[in-house]
Amino acid sequence: MSMNNEAAFVLKTNGTEETRLFAKRLANYLRPGNVIALTGDLGAGKTTFTQGLAEGLGISERVNSPTFTIIKEYQGRLPLYHMDVYRLDGTEELGLEEYFAGAGITVVEWPTVIEDFLPDELLWIEIVILSADEREIKLFPHGEEYKEICKEITHEYSRD
Repeated sequence: MSMNNEAAFVLKTNGTEETRLFAKRLANYLRPGNVIALTGDLGAGKTTFTQGLAEGLGISERVNSPTFTIIKEYQGRLPLYHMDVYRLDGTEELGLEEYFAGAGITVVEWPTVIEDFLPDELLWIEIVILSADEREIKLFPHGEEYKEICKEITHEYSRD
């Protein structure tokens, strides 16, 4: 799903704080029911990204990887549903659709595991390790709403 089209936006971050800040800004463009499929190798910064998103949603609780619980919920101005589906075999019926269509923002780590269950429209984000500190963040929008989000955040970043 992620590579079906060119990335709408590619940016480089230098250090975890820049990755967190990008995600915090992205939160301003999201609304209930938005889904982010988040990919990247171990240590790429998926949890850092999600922490920034949570901060942008006004969540004060510490966000960490939900590896052993699969889904963690956090309350802010919008709820955040943080999923790590790495340990699933892709066939479990977890009621994921209820989260995807819910009142909050859903972040799915390791989304390829449950690709058949993901909504058609979502924002696929790939974090690529360039060096110890540098990351490349690639945004792949699926659906008009996500294309608009990418255009808006691209415009915001082009002003910096």
